[in-house]
Amino acid sequence: VLSYQEAMERYGTDAPDVRFALELRDITDVVRGSGFKVFRDTVEKGGIVKAINVEGGAEFTRKELDELTELAQSLGGKGLAWVKLTEEGWQSPIAKFLSDDEKEAISRRLEAKKGDLLLFSSDKEALVNQVLSRIRLEVARRLGLVPAEGFSFVWVVDFPMFEYDETEKRLVAIHHPFTAPCDEDIEKLTSSPLEVRAKAYDIVLNGEEIGGGSIRIHTTGVQQKIFELLGISSEEAEEKFGFLLTALSYGAPPHGGIAFGLDRLISIMARTESIRDVIAFPKTQKAHCPMTGAPSEVDRAQLEELFIRVIRPRTDTPSGAKSPA
Repeated sequence: VLSYQEAMERYGTDAPDVRFALELRDITDVVRGSGFKVFRDTVEKGGIVKAINVEGGAEFTRKELDELTELAQSLGGKGLAWVKLTEEGWQSPIAKFLSDDEKEAISRRLEAKKGDLLLFSSDKEALVNQVLSRIRLEVARRLGLVPAEGFSFVWVVDFPMFEYDETEKRLVAIHHPFTAPCDEDIEKLTSSPLEVRAKAYDIVLNGEEIGGGSIRIHTTGVQQKIFELLGISSEEAEEKFGFLLTALSYGAPPHGGIAFGLDRLISIMARTESIRDVIAFPKTQKAHCPMTGAPSEVDRAQLEELFIRVIRPRTDTPSGAKSPA
């Protein structure tokens, strides 16, 4: 069992593959005020710096390091700093910018030794985790660290209840607005809602989420508070969810559940390259069903029965002519 926070800190993802190590380590405190401007500026702007120690990775060629850097950039990262620990010391374009004390502290934090390769990412926390979680998987693949056999399950629990949407400038529910907050965090709903954990959980197999669920809110007061935090007025809540609030007012036991993705589970068990290999009637990439021919034209009478009108895309027409309706 891993908490969401622990999974993100150690693996950079909430669906970690725990069959191999290569864990992420936060070195933000070590490089605060660093002579390496990229690290220093990132920390000053509120970002973080994380690293992975690839044991024995000093054998990676420059071409391989460039390919990893390109992967990091394709994910939105500015790049991927690296250090090889050789007999001669730190071999890296960034080595000259780091003091001996910094090098020693980084090596100690990463438990690094001669022959290892250190990979660094610095940016906003979410982006650093996204980049290094993918780099971790790619490095494991290249080094053959992913076992061909066996199944490794892990529960991920205590997901955050909310996140702040920068576009809409408000809180949004990470799971859904009916997920119950952890009992010990209920008081934080008023003071610090972003610190509230939810009674939500996922089950992960070999780095793939195969199921997820939650315990639901079962009291009217808590449900109304969640609606309020999400910017749903009492009038809107009554209009859209009045039936639920009324039902909860009569008393409801704690309840919840979980839903499994059986296609994904069977795909992992069968060790197929694609989930499409285990779906009975898979669609094409354009959502076409080869067996039934769906989607197909709908009879006009059926559309009229449902009060649906089809508006076709405008086509190029001669000047002055009208497009077909």
